Amino acid sequence: MAYNPNKELKKYYSISEVAEEFNVAESLLRFWEREFPNINPRKGNRGIRQYTKEDIDEVRLVYNLLKVRGMKIAAAREVLSKNKKAASDASEIIERLQSIKSELQEISRELKDL
Repeated sequence: MAYNPNKELKKYYSISEVAEEFNVAESLLRFWEREFPNINPRKGNRGIRQYTKEDIDEVRLVYNLLKVRGMKIAAAREVLSKNKKAASDASEIIERLQSIKSELQEISRELKDL
């Protein structure tokens, strides 16, 4: 089951669920854990990562900086260390705009079908 931000069904999400949500490899998430100390999922007895909603929000922020905005890792680290709040706000705005864009595209397709 993929992560659904509208429902609080589970307390912890596996690395595969988080990777699927962001369409990235699990190895990339492990790499980001090493590069960004703010991404710190809980690890169980067997070393299995368990992501909380807050961990997923941190991944979303890093994803936005690196993949959406195209920053290099050093630049993203600097942004997070200097003004994490502004980066988080920008990430939320981009996410909302992408949602609006997809809704408008769906409306456009439906209008073409009429």
